[in-house]
Amino acid sequence: MSLLLACTRQTSDPEKLPTLPAPLKRSAETEDSEGHCGGRFLWILTAIWSAITLIWNTLVDIMVFVSTILFLKDTKTPIKGLKGVEKNTKRFVHRTISLDHIKLIKNTTNTTINDVLLGITQAGLSKYLNRRYGLIAKDEGTKEKKNYLPKHIRLSATVLVNLRPTLGIEALADMMAKNSKTKWGNWIGYLLLPFNIALQDDPLDYVRQAKAVIDRKKHSFEAICTYFCAQLLLKILGAELTAATALRAISSTTLAFSNLMGPLEEVSFYGHRIAYLAPSVYGHPHALTIHFQSYVDNMTIALAVDPNVIPDPQQLLDDVEQSLQLIRGTILEQRMNKEIV
Repeated sequence: MSLLLACTRQTSDPEKLPTLPAPLKRSAETEDSEGHCGGRFLWILTAIWSAITLIWNTLVDIMVFVSTILFLKDTKTPIKGLKGVEKNTKRFVHRTISLDHIKLIKNTTNTTINDVLLGITQAGLSKYLNRRYGLIAKDEGTKEKKNYLPKHIRLSATVLVNLRPTLGIEALADMMAKNSKTKWGNWIGYLLLPFNIALQDDPLDYVRQAKAVIDRKKHSFEAICTYFCAQLLLKILGAELTAATALRAISSTTLAFSNLMGPLEEVSFYGHRIAYLAPSVYGHPHALTIHFQSYVDNMTIALAVDPNVIPDPQQLLDDVEQSLQLIRGTILEQRMNKEIV
C-alpha cells in the first residue's frame, strides 16, 4: 500500500506526495513530570512492573501461538472456512463509512481508531453470528431479538505486523525514482487477536473490551518473536515446511484483520482521481478477511469472503455499520442527558 501511495500525487497539487496521519507522540508535559524527583521512584516501580508484565504477556502469547500450531483451534462457527478454503473463489465487497463518526467515539471513550474499529467489528460479527445461529435454530420470528450465540465461542483473527521501520512515502518515492539498491520487502510478524463474541447490553462495552485486548497486545513481543521464529524455521527446515507451519497456524483462526492509514487529502494516480481505497488479499486459508482503509474523511470496510461460507457479505457490512451507528447514538444520547441534567 505504501508503494501504491508513493506513486500517487495530491489532486490539488500534482507535484506533492500524499500526506499520511502523523504517529502519536508522548506529550512533553508527561515527560517533564517523569523527570521530577518526587515522581522518579514511582516511575522506577512502574517501569519494573511494566517489564515484568511485558515478559509475562510475551510468554503467554508465544505459548498460545505454539498451541494454535499444534492443537488449539477456533470454534466451528458459520463463518469459519473448512480445509482448502484458500483455493475457493472469493467475493469482494466494500462499504464506506464516516471517519468523523469513528473519531467521535474515539475521543469520547479515550481510545484509539484501532480500538473503535475492533469494537464495531466485534459488535457486527456478534450480531451477524446471532442471526446465523437463529436461522440454524429455525426461529425466523425472533432471531434478531433472542440470544442464540453459544457460550465461550473461541474466535480469533490473524494480524500481520510489519516490523521493518517505516521509510515513509517520500523515501519510497526517492528509492523508485533513483533505482536505489536498498533491500526491499517487509519483516512480517504474526499476532493472534482474540474476538469477544457476545451481545452486550451497553454498546460501549464493545469498544472498552477492544481497548483492553489491544492494550494487552501492545504490551507484548509476540510479533517480534514470531518473526524471528519464522526466520529460524526457514533456515533449519526450509521454505516448504516453514510455509506448512504458517498455514497450520493461520488456518486454525477464523479471519484475517487489518487497518491501514490512507492519505489525508484526495490523491490521483497518473492523473486519475482515486474515489476510494479498498485493499484486500486472496489465497490465504480464511473464509473472511476484513480490511479497514482510511482515505480523506472516510473509512472503507473491505471484505473478502468465501460465498459458500458467507453468502450474504452485504448483510455483514450492514451489521458492522449499524453497530457503529448504535455506539455513536449511545454516546450522543448520553451527552444529551448530561445537558438536560
